[in-house]
Amino acid sequence: MTRSVAALRRLDPRSAAREVSGLGDDAWTRAFLAALQDQVRDDPLERLLGTWALSAAGAGRIFGVSRQAIAKWRLQGVPDDRLVALADLDAATDVLLRYVRPERIPAVVRRPADLLGGASLLDLAEAHRYADVRRGAAHMLDLRRVQP
Repeated sequence: MTRSVAALRRLDPRSAAREVSGLGDDAWTRAFLAALQDQVRDDPLERLLGTWALSAAGAGRIFGVSRQAIAKWRLQGVPDDRLVALADLDAATDVLLRYVRPERIPAVVRRPADLLGGASLLDLAEAHRYADVRRGAAHMLDLRRVQP
């Protein structure tokens, strides 16, 4: 990379990303992205909405509340009685971000999987089976299953 950090900051984020990804080392770029995501970790609810491409209504279906309640949560924080559910979904999101390209995650969470009994991760979340979502994401992406 020939640009300094100060020069990268003058670029718009998409141009800076092209600079970094243009290094030709995809493994390094993915590790760099993961490190950035760890440092700039969003609020878990915002990260869930963004990563899974969920609307407020979709998030409402997952948590069994209205879209207006989700809007309130985004302003005032998630109620204590929903934090365990959000933690399970956030853990699943961590696994997905580690093994799946971010732009593909919305399709992955919506795709029925034999390993999940024909359900999708989103189906499990909407059925309020949050721990199953966490375990299912880890199981679906466990590469030890497919290695000889």
